Amino acid sequence: MLNSNPSNSNAHESAPSLDSFESGEGQVLSTYGQDMNQALQFIKNYDRFLVVAHVSPDGDAISSTLAVGWLLRKWNKSFVMVNENLVPSRLDFMEGVSDIHICEQHPDEGPLSFDAVICVDCADYERIGSVTGWIQSHVPILNIDHHPTNNRYGEVALIREDAAATAEILFDLFEHGGIVLDVEAATILYTGLLTDTGGFRYSNTTPHVMETASKLLQVGVQGNEIADRLLERMSYAQMLLIKRSLARLEFTDDRKIAWLYVTPEDMLETGALNEDLEGIVNYPRNVEGVQVGFLLKVNESGRIKVSLRSSSQVNVAKVAQHFGGGGHIRAAGCTLTVPLEQAIEAIIEQVKEQL
Repeated sequence: MLNSNPSNSNAHESAPSLDSFESGEGQVLSTYGQDMNQALQFIKNYDRFLVVAHVSPDGDAISSTLAVGWLLRKWNKSFVMVNENLVPSRLDFMEGVSDIHICEQHPDEGPLSFDAVICVDCADYERIGSVTGWIQSHVPILNIDHHPTNNRYGEVALIREDAAATAEILFDLFEHGGIVLDVEAATILYTGLLTDTGGFRYSNTTPHVMETASKLLQVGVQGNEIADRLLERMSYAQMLLIKRSLARLEFTDDRKIAWLYVTPEDMLETGALNEDLEGIVNYPRNVEGVQVGFLLKVNESGRIKVSLRSSSQVNVAKVAQHFGGGGHIRAAGCTLTVPLEQAIEAIIEQVKEQL
């Protein structure tokens, strides 16, 4: 059985009462403060936790996992952090990354003994993948997420659909609970904000996001160093993958939809990893006049993972939901099990309906 023995830290203070929360856009969310109180009480009620985020984790998923782990350590809780897949190497600068167990490296693990589970950045329970096999059916779940498609699974759900990242919600939770951040925690949260806003460029970059980022920088986060590492640098394999995929860039006749794809041979011959796909979907979306860009990644079994990005007019979450996926208005994804050309035609058809 996997174990974690977190070191002790300062004892926590009881959370103050909050009847409502005012977002950066001025909208009063009357239940948000109550939901945060319930989330804090949930964490206080148990001693042994499993912390998990969605499969193929991105910056926000890993940041949120580590931020929850930081709080549990601070509150002298026992916990295990786990993900089905490897953590992208570009995120290994954050404290605690090496403590995240990889489920695919422990395929024989059965249900483990935990008092509670905390799921972060998972729109639905199935998104944690094979980690479900680690969880006993009776164990209560705290669901912390920002996806509009979240179905509010679990005993307690802390959801804020207008949040740019789950890391933003966790910052609110910590601030609401009177929890003082150190540089380690602030760096973790800032990373989640930075990645899910595309370096504070996407439409989800609200005044509240910038206020949060400012507070984190005041703690001592080296924002320029994180931005350089996550937004500017790329691996040689990633550059080769971009070169190949851009050679396949195609458009509809009206040039409102653009797409490209990556094959298993591309991944093998370039030596690329899944993390090297990061950002490639933005190339078709960023072409002037394109409303929706999408990337199709074909795996060896023939399944096709589709990533969709929208400029302004199209709700790509609805497109993804049509195929059993989900996500956000401007960024979403789904998986198809049809031939590549058929998948392209199906996605284009759904996008045109939204247009």
